[in-house]
Amino acid sequence: MTDHYAALGVPRTATAAEIKQAFRKLASQHHPDKGGDTAKFQAIQAAYAVLGDEQKRSEYNNPQPQFGGFGAGHPQFNDIFAQMFGGQFGQQHPRRNHVRMTLYISLLDVAQGGKKAVAVGTSQGQSTVEIEVPLGLNDGDNIQYGGLAPGGQDLVITFRIHPDSSWRRDGLNLTVEHSVSVWDLIMGAEITVKNILGHSLTVKVPPRCQPSAVLRLRGQGLKDRRGAQGDQFVKLNAQIPATLAPELIEAIEKYRE
Repeated sequence: MTDHYAALGVPRTATAAEIKQAFRKLASQHHPDKGGDTAKFQAIQAAYAVLGDEQKRSEYNNPQPQFGGFGAGHPQFNDIFAQMFGGQFGQQHPRRNHVRMTLYISLLDVAQGGKKAVAVGTSQGQSTVEIEVPLGLNDGDNIQYGGLAPGGQDLVITFRIHPDSSWRRDGLNLTVEHSVSVWDLIMGAEITVKNILGHSLTVKVPPRCQPSAVLRLRGQGLKDRRGAQGDQFVKLNAQIPATLAPELIEAIEKYRE
């Protein structure tokens, strides 16, 4: 059996995030458009197609045993053991098919999670189902919802996250820019900023702070499903007053000398 873990260079205990990171790195290195080896690139793609899918990875890690050309779920196998021991042996439930879809969400959805109504369409019809959006999703994450698709099929959603013009994300950390007066930078001040959920936070700007300084607010970033939480960073942009008193300009000129 092909060792998909070796193809991606990760251990069998690797997390989904580690597998995804390894795939992106190797795919970039070995892409044929960049002069990479096509066979190597295809092996990397094949490995991620299995290990990047929760159910396929589980099946890969736990293959069904085979006996004489048919396995424990095969009807002939079941008949033999039924005759010997009575009843059925290794009876398998029919595997549900997957319905796959892509859903675009906002960074606020990532921050607050919660329920969301989703329209799911297949050849069997269309229905609207309610899903739970987990906290801290990364762009491209796949989440499987058992039996939610039409016909009782499993629903697998690939989540894509819209870029946010106000926030820059790094894992669970968030950075936002905030304008303050040059006097606040020189003298120090208390300012009010908002976190991703819209809650107001009071921040102290220390005296003699440089423009583009970054202040850290611990525990105000994104949360994930395990309860971990990142930080919020506030980048200070200096704002010069539109009008300055002549005597102030004169004093500044003297100071420059």
